[in-house]
Amino acid sequence: MASGVIFYVVNVEAVVTDGERYLMAVRSEQEEHAPGGLTLAGGKVEQAGNTPFILEETARREVLEETGVEVEADVVYLWSSSFVADNGWPVVDVVFLCRYCSGKPVARQPEEVSAVMWMTAEEIFATAGLAPWTRRSIEEAERRRKIEKQ
Repeated sequence: MASGVIFYVVNVEAVVTDGERYLMAVRSEQEEHAPGGLTLAGGKVEQAGNTPFILEETARREVLEETGVEVEADVVYLWSSSFVADNGWPVVDVVFLCRYCSGKPVARQPEEVSAVMWMTAEEIFATAGLAPWTRRSIEEAERRRKIEKQ
């Protein structure tokens, strides 16, 4: 790291909805962080050369790569947080709300995701060991959806 400069890892996650259901994944047992945990599709933002970061594009790409599901183009910011990862790197995590477009959910990257399924919010909240950040993402999505229904 350069003196006085802090480098951040930028990560995106996608809360994908289809009616009352959410697209959820189970992290591979090979993953260092939270193996076997219920999670959202997502990953690190990669930048090629001097091209700008396009977070929404990364969210759409990660969902397709990990689950085989395509989401609609109108990806909407939901919430974000920052933390220090297990390896000591500072991380900015940005969560987007996405609507299902097409595709059958399947774990396309078994080294990262061992299973993919549709679940209701109630099923997600009843999952033992649910990570607090995953709970927060689904709670934020539920709050947003209720506002949109009004």
